[in-house]
Amino acid sequence: MISRRHFLSTSFGALTVTSLPAIEPIKRPGKSRMQLGVAAYSFREYFQWMRYKEQKPKGDRPHWSILDFIDWCGDNNVPGAEVTSYFFPPEVDEAFLLEVKRRAYLRGVQIAGTAVGNNFALPKGEKLSEQIAYTKKWIDHSAVMGAPHIRVFAGAKPKDLTEEEAVAHCQEAYQECLDYAGKKGVFLGLENHGGIVALPDNLIKMVQAAKSPWAGINLDSGNFHTADPYADLAKIAPYAVNVQLKMEIKREGAKEAEASDVKRVIQIMRDANYQGWFTLEFETKEDPFVKVPEICEMLRPLLG
Repeated sequence: MISRRHFLSTSFGALTVTSLPAIEPIKRPGKSRMQLGVAAYSFREYFQWMRYKEQKPKGDRPHWSILDFIDWCGDNNVPGAEVTSYFFPPEVDEAFLLEVKRRAYLRGVQIAGTAVGNNFALPKGEKLSEQIAYTKKWIDHSAVMGAPHIRVFAGAKPKDLTEEEAVAHCQEAYQECLDYAGKKGVFLGLENHGGIVALPDNLIKMVQAAKSPWAGINLDSGNFHTADPYADLAKIAPYAVNVQLKMEIKREGAKEAEASDVKRVIQIMRDANYQGWFTLEFETKEDPFVKVPEICEMLRPLLG
């Protein structure tokens, strides 16, 4: 069997998509290296647009745009910005996408990726086709901006499908989008985001079965609500192509969330020899303009 590492070291033209082997844990040479990023979602209450609807910013702060977020990253010495799609204006044109790319370059900020709020677990038909088309649209947008990664969601099982059927539909939709993303040079990280991937098994199986070198897992440290979330994170870490840090976890049966063991999350990624973005997605109730810089300062020596 051809290993993933061997495949990635050979000419992409040597194998067709249909002949690719199942994906193995990612083998990276050298030592684990992680770079600090921040997700725009950390400031979700302050953007002018939220999922294409105009919102009033929290408090007395002026409306923010994605360009303002990039400036914030530059001002706060944050190397990577996840420019989450939810906060783009309703009519996104190429001129705006190129301005995002231009602004990031001028501010010395790398675009770490973006995200789409898709659902691939739907019954086959118009709605699922719309989700696939929307994901492909943002693959195009990512290519224009130079965003190398999109985190995508599996979705929740509809009432009229079995879990096996929902997983099969997700697998097929994910593969179709991967085939398209590979032509654009964009990774699609399938996120552990509840629904049919609330546990590690379905997520790992779908990523293993994906026939594309652009597949992988977007590991979110706060999204497993199991008896031992850290053990489950360790199961998916070998397939990670992007990491998001949440500052809380909530175990199965717990009434309240607990503080994330950040050092333990980082060690899980080091044990998997992960090399890439380690992106903060701040979701707690404190003021992100105060707390996010503090967390970034805490993370810098741990990631370095």
